[in-house]
Amino acid sequence: MKRILSLIVFILPLAVNAQKLSESAIEDISGKMSTQFQKLNDPALVFVTEQMSRTGSGGLEIDKTMMDLKKDPAALDAALKFLFQFSDCNRQTLITNLRAMNVQSGNVFPLATYIVNKYKGETKTLQDEKAELLRIGAIPKVISVMVAPPASQPGAVTTATTTNAATATTTTATTTTATPTAAAPDTRNWEVRNVFQMTKPDQLEQLYGKENIALRDVTDLDGNPAGKAWVVYPDTEDEMEVVFLADSSKSITFSKEHSKWKSPFGIKPGDPIEKVNKVNARPFRVNGFEWTNGGIVDSWEGGAIDKKGVSILFKAVNSGDPKLYDQFTGDKKFRSDNGGLKKLGVVVEKVVFRTYQ
Repeated sequence: MKRILSLIVFILPLAVNAQKLSESAIEDISGKMSTQFQKLNDPALVFVTEQMSRTGSGGLEIDKTMMDLKKDPAALDAALKFLFQFSDCNRQTLITNLRAMNVQSGNVFPLATYIVNKYKGETKTLQDEKAELLRIGAIPKVISVMVAPPASQPGAVTTATTTNAATATTTTATTTTATPTAAAPDTRNWEVRNVFQMTKPDQLEQLYGKENIALRDVTDLDGNPAGKAWVVYPDTEDEMEVVFLADSSKSITFSKEHSKWKSPFGIKPGDPIEKVNKVNARPFRVNGFEWTNGGIVDSWEGGAIDKKGVSILFKAVNSGDPKLYDQFTGDKKFRSDNGGLKKLGVVVEKVVFRTYQ
């Protein structure tokens, strides 16, 4: 018995330490991710940043978060998880990518061990999610291994890509039939996080064009007058309201269901309440419809969206059953996981992101 207890006393600290990163490793990976992030075209960090933005793991001001991940342990863990996902949840591929980022040799294996142990239970979910993102074109189709730069280009990072030999050579045939001109690709920048960094309306005009901006009266989520907002792409499906407030904060509102904007947490108007439940990672509380602040989230209940500057107004699309609808109307609050909400077709009507400079 004493021998068993001695083994437990010896092994337990090792097991605990295996689940923790040293300060040196944290400082190292945080700095290396910041360096790669600033290059803007590093495939791994583009993927990680997109995932951080899509899930809200980096907060609303994700650029600031990515520049100093060590200050936010939860965000750092999320970044490491998405690096693991980028690496196809393969330990050896992960190690290759850590080395390509110039992580110190003494930190590569501890980091890989920490990441694999922490997220091995999510491997299938992460792989399936990445496959789906590739299928719908949400991320570029590149191989998951970064190629270390040649000595002559120490700052460069490239990806290994495969090209179909059949498409590598192009031949031209003479024909009298005119071919239609392909539509020009949409090269506009749909990243909402670009707006979070702005401090004045002029910057909106510089990025999106003066002809695409209008100053209009707007209302808050409860329908009350909320002053003036600079509306980007007004009267289109991509309409976005931006309010520059006196305290240097900004509020950004979306109310169109089919916009192209890439918003934090991936939340958009038209999303079912079930999706928001999943993003928040727990049920939250909503004010009863047809009342003061009706349909607005009252509390995120400490979930992933809590205290992240996100406000949401929900609406019931199928309110034709008065008996059912009445259960969620009036001076009351209801939980977002109530089964009746799916029958009512409750979806996001408006979402507001508020950030501070």
